Amino acid sequence: MDCCKPANVCEDSGGACANCGKQGSVTVKLKNCTACRLVKYCGVDCQRAHRNQHKKACKQRAAELKDKQLYSQGLERSEDEDFCPICTLPIPFPLNQHSVLEACCTKKICNGCVLAATKRGMFDCAFCRTPPSNNDACDLATIRARVAKKDPAAILFLGQNYFFGQRGLQKDTRRAVKLWEEAAELGSIEALYNLGTAYSLGNGVQKDEAKRTQFWARAAMQGHVESRHNLGCIEGKKGEHDRAARHFLISANMGYKKSIDTIKRMFIDGEATKDQYAGALKGYQVAVEEIKSHDRDEAKRLGSLERKTSRYYCSKDY
Repeated sequence: MDCCKPANVCEDSGGACANCGKQGSVTVKLKNCTACRLVKYCGVDCQRAHRNQHKKACKQRAAELKDKQLYSQGLERSEDEDFCPICTLPIPFPLNQHSVLEACCTKKICNGCVLAATKRGMFDCAFCRTPPSNNDACDLATIRARVAKKDPAAILFLGQNYFFGQRGLQKDTRRAVKLWEEAAELGSIEALYNLGTAYSLGNGVQKDEAKRTQFWARAAMQGHVESRHNLGCIEGKKGEHDRAARHFLISANMGYKKSIDTIKRMFIDGEATKDQYAGALKGYQVAVEEIKSHDRDEAKRLGSLERKTSRYYCSKDY
């Protein structure tokens, strides 16, 4: 097989040009329509001449192929961004409430593993053993060093610090977006989600619903659960309930509670079928069981106790 052959050149010499009828041969290389791959052409001139006649069928088929890709990819969570690197289990949602993002190595460590390390007397980073700096300047220096080495997680992290004005940085949403664009190019799925959110709200960029959907779709097809849920919400607002339910089913199966709650409401309102709701509920329950651990349960219990204590003292103060 010739590895240099263009992807749209047919492997066989059979078939005929959809416009002029010229048969494919060793000397006449037919090329598929790159959008739909339904028809073949012997050249650009024939493709242009046939465009009006082929346009409707091409558009319909291209949409079908896009849907097939959208709903068949990203059915599992990203191991690079959603799994704790120590216990190797998926981190519960929302990630920021069930994990700690370490500035030293830009790893998300689940609360269970942080607690387990603390119980063993380890107060350094549970992953890379770097002592805590307790200093914004040191954290930024570490992050910037990793950014200089084109670490997408570090670039994403720096962008988030600019977006929220954290670690002594002045809030700069435009700069944050630029950093997220760089991180996305280097493979960060979370950066794609952040870009979609920025275009959705008009933070750092001009509001653009088309770009919002494109970024969330790219993230969803790589296993980003919030992006998948958001796509379902978009379809639901358009009245495309079956398409919305298909998105929510995928994200519910990955353990996203908002999706199971949403598809439940859809079932009650007659917008989702009983089978869709039952499938989502079963998948959600399986996903929740897979992320449980003794250390995580204990961390959750201690966290809840701490929050209750904090609320108690606040009420006493007022």
